[in-house]
Amino acid sequence: MVAAVGQPVFAGVYLTGDFDGLRWHAVGADVVTSIGLLQLVAAIAVWARLRRAWPFLTTSAVVVAETAQYFAGLNGALWLHVPLGVMTIAALVVQFIAVWRNPLARTENGHA
Repeated sequence: MVAAVGQPVFAGVYLTGDFDGLRWHAVGADVVTSIGLLQLVAAIAVWARLRRAWPFLTTSAVVVAETAQYFAGLNGALWLHVPLGVMTIAALVVQFIAVWRNPLARTENGHA
């Protein structure tokens, strides 16, 4: 989540005239995309092992939004890139809170 929240900061640095901000924004986009794919793998494992589908479903939606936002940014479609960015950050924060508030229950033998 920290990497995703840093993205608007890098974009803002670029918009203030520091062109290195765009490079950092591009690197951040690659990092966020990679983390999203790793999160998708983890969500699949949670679904397969614990039969909890909601992490997979919400992560899939976030990864689709991140991917669309990534390509919108590459193509200069700021009319789509910026709103998707806002929605993606909001979705990630909500998902983080949901996971934080509902941790996996422990059983007596230590396995979830």
